[in-house]
Amino acid sequence: MKQSILILEQSRQLARDVWELVLKGDTSAVTAPGQFVNLELPGKFLRRPISVCDWTENGLTLLVKEAGEGTKELVRLSAGTPLDVLSGLGNGFGFTAAEEGVLVGGGIGAAPLYGLARRMAEAGRKPKAVLGFRSKEDAFYLEEFASLGVEVWAATEDGSLGAKGFVTDLLRGLPDCRYVFACGPTPMLKAIHALPQLTGGQFSFEARMACGFGACVGCTIQMKNGLRRVCKDGPVFRKEEIVW
Repeated sequence: MKQSILILEQSRQLARDVWELVLKGDTSAVTAPGQFVNLELPGKFLRRPISVCDWTENGLTLLVKEAGEGTKELVRLSAGTPLDVLSGLGNGFGFTAAEEGVLVGGGIGAAPLYGLARRMAEAGRKPKAVLGFRSKEDAFYLEEFASLGVEVWAATEDGSLGAKGFVTDLLRGLPDCRYVFACGPTPMLKAIHALPQLTGGQFSFEARMACGFGACVGCTIQMKNGLRRVCKDGPVFRKEEIVW
């Protein structure tokens, strides 16, 4: 759905290059955690796809990684600025098929998992969350996950917070981890997918998206059942669909 949404308040910096952006507007098109929006920025030709971290009936929370000029400008826009938004894009996560599951996020990939964790908690589930970052300065939303009653495990590459290493190191130490909801960089997803203990899972892929709704086929990737568009057929794919 194409609409105009207002920036409700000035962005809040959460980590070295991650900001929290709260928007006010119609969220009826958002129906599942893991969906994304495509934002039009003043003076920029291509929209910026951003995962939905959380939503209510009248507002969205986005976590934005400052990765270039566009996102740098976005997180510094003033409260009250209107944004042209395509919302409710992608398929998102579903958790009815798995009684238990571990949420696994790498960097900004933790963002959509928060919305999933909140809805799992509201349904009476208490999942574990395994979150990986480069260092303590890059970590964010650990307290927010914990406030939902989620057991949070953190890993950092330099050991400055939680366990030293990667999320896969922590997952190997969780013998009851058989199903994952994962979002993060492709090398992380590939390493998780290869863990022999997993019997299933849902993996949210990152890709360069131009249109956000499948028209340009610029984000096409190979799956077992053929070519799939990350923005339209994903970004969430099931473990059994994925080839590397």
